[in-house]
Amino acid sequence: MKGVVLGGTSSGIGKTVATLSVMRAVENAGHEPVPAKAGPDFIDPSHHAAVFEKPSRTLDTWMQGVDGVRRTAQDAASDGDFMVVEGMMGLYDGSVTSTAATAAALDLPVVLVVDAKAGMQSVGATALGFREYASHDALPEDVRETIADPRVDVAGIIAQRAHGGRHEQGIRDALTEDVEFLGRIPPTSGLEIPDRHLGLHMGDEAPLDDDAIDAGAEHVDVAALLEVAREPAAPETAASTPTAERERSAASDDRPTVAVAQDEAFRFIYPSTRERLRGLADVVTFAPVAGDDLPTCDAVYLPGGYPELNAEALSTSPALSTLADRAADGLPVLGECGGFMALAESLTTADGDTYDMAGVLPGSVEMHDRYQALDHVELVAREDGPTATAGDRQRGHEFHYSSHESAAVDAASDARFAFDVERGDGIDGEHDGLREYVTVGTYAHRHAASGAFDRLVAAARER
Repeated sequence: MKGVVLGGTSSGIGKTVATLSVMRAVENAGHEPVPAKAGPDFIDPSHHAAVFEKPSRTLDTWMQGVDGVRRTAQDAASDGDFMVVEGMMGLYDGSVTSTAATAAALDLPVVLVVDAKAGMQSVGATALGFREYASHDALPEDVRETIADPRVDVAGIIAQRAHGGRHEQGIRDALTEDVEFLGRIPPTSGLEIPDRHLGLHMGDEAPLDDDAIDAGAEHVDVAALLEVAREPAAPETAASTPTAERERSAASDDRPTVAVAQDEAFRFIYPSTRERLRGLADVVTFAPVAGDDLPTCDAVYLPGGYPELNAEALSTSPALSTLADRAADGLPVLGECGGFMALAESLTTADGDTYDMAGVLPGSVEMHDRYQALDHVELVAREDGPTATAGDRQRGHEFHYSSHESAAVDAASDARFAFDVERGDGIDGEHDGLREYVTVGTYAHRHAASGAFDRLVAAARER
């Protein structure tokens, strides 16, 4: 499998549209595209999955490490023969990881997505600047320590919103000989994705029209793209085999059952997390918003999503009532971000409407007009719990518009914090992981590489 990384000059440049167009062009040329996403985002990958009907892999050097990213790319080779990695933000943007870090980790060339709507020579200057800046950019420490000679190779460009004829030729002429013109995405109606507070709408909510994607793909030079592409770097170490994973060899009736919420309110789950859970346990899904009750299970995972947009339906969901009873009886429960919000006593929307939630964890959650946290995080477990053992370090990501009434956690309460926050904001600026019974709710989204889900399954098995 060969591949490229599509990096943007900035956020909002049209990387998702360019990625879908490139993958469609690759598909039309007889290849099998493999979608992936640099960074922790859940939304852009949903558009990849909606169009190409396969999971889009998360590649995040902070959460997975360099070898973890390489292993994920290696595993994805079973999905096709040409990987297209959509970058995060601008190519070099990010403190602990970036699109450039992902490209360096995989040793894949970067195809720069440049907005060419009102430029020709300036497109060439932009591409040259991004290529030369690679020698000045200090990649994140994790990447520099792991890779002997990391490189960021801006090998070509895709010109967004570029016309043909004189416009295209002017851009071609402006490029230096070591930067290839790999195609253009013409201005096309139907290639706009609506957005809201957490970013773009999800892929199944606002799918792009197939004809529009075909129009975007028409002027991508697949032959030139294949020429600059490379095979991703292989991992240097074998995957670790924690105790919980070794237990997969146990008889099927010894496998615990993990119930995973999956609907309009609970949508943010990494493909690697889903695969990890299915490898360790029997997974059943349920849809609280649709009125499903909590199925028979040994543990529950409530992923992030949009409980604030479905608060009324959740407030009357039998699943939350059953979950409250089962949690009080010691059922292991993990809620992340939106899942944490659903475990609180109440949720107040941005419009000021308040709805009862499960009430497993004390305190209320309130939505705001501005985001309250956005960063990669590192947590240290304060004690043994359902997703970590004391002293464990776990990395993840947080992005939310809500705040929790942390005054609800005091000496008189049975609730306590499961994690100290070494990087990020958490719930109160210093802690994350509000815990009561065998339930923990975090603002952090953790990747399967963190070990959190191995521990959740182990807690389910220990019941």
